[in-house]
Amino acid sequence: MRILRIIQLVVFDLLHYLISLPFLPILYFQAKRIRKKVPLLPEAIEPNGIAYSTNQNEKEISILALGESTMAGVGVTFHKEGLAGTFAKEWANLNSASVSWSVYARSGYTAQKVHQKLIPKIEKSNFDIIIISLGANDAFKLKNVISWQKDIQKLIHTLRSLYPNACIAFFNMPPIQEFPAFSFLMKFIIGKKVNILGRGLFEVTKMPNVFYFRDKITLDTWVLKMNKKYKDSDFFSDGIHPSKLTYQTWAKEMALFLFEKLN
Repeated sequence: MRILRIIQLVVFDLLHYLISLPFLPILYFQAKRIRKKVPLLPEAIEPNGIAYSTNQNEKEISILALGESTMAGVGVTFHKEGLAGTFAKEWANLNSASVSWSVYARSGYTAQKVHQKLIPKIEKSNFDIIIISLGANDAFKLKNVISWQKDIQKLIHTLRSLYPNACIAFFNMPPIQEFPAFSFLMKFIIGKKVNILGRGLFEVTKMPNVFYFRDKITLDTWVLKMNKKYKDSDFFSDGIHPSKLTYQTWAKEMALFLFEKLN
């Protein structure tokens, strides 16, 4: 059954590539135009921190955060406002613990680059939880799903060898189809690629103590949950990268998802 799903996924990926091929020159020029219009935002600062629970408790938890621009906090000033810091704060309160966190992430990095260039830089020898946010840059490069799965498998294998007892958790794939700065064509082609890579990630992460929050992010769903009036632009800092509102909403959902999985 699993082999059948993989074959189906490869066929979908091949069809997606064949459909996309005639539009690649258009995508190229649209991407260049967006780069000129969208401001180049810096990554967040202060990639290490500690979050404390509102309840006094001596329990200590250590988190490693890995990924691309979303984990690098592009769109907010400090990491404590982004995915890692917000996740740590929520995790501290959910577990009545103090949670230390360290971020190793770079804007523009793929899964392969995170594995090759960031993992060797990690100094700490022990982590309890590893949170990972990847997928956008691999989708932008139209990475084929088999290569993507191999890159994720290598990443997991290396993390397992370094931190054998750590829980590994992947954030949802980025909501590219919601990006205000993208054209309809970019949303369609790259958005479909994100969905295919997400399905590939789901198959790879079917192993003990590895989790993938596969719920599709839609702004309409978030607005309904918040019961407040927000515009799509409120969720983005520059039309592509998340705003503080998005980072914190996303991280809180991820913390609740993982807490339910582990309890």
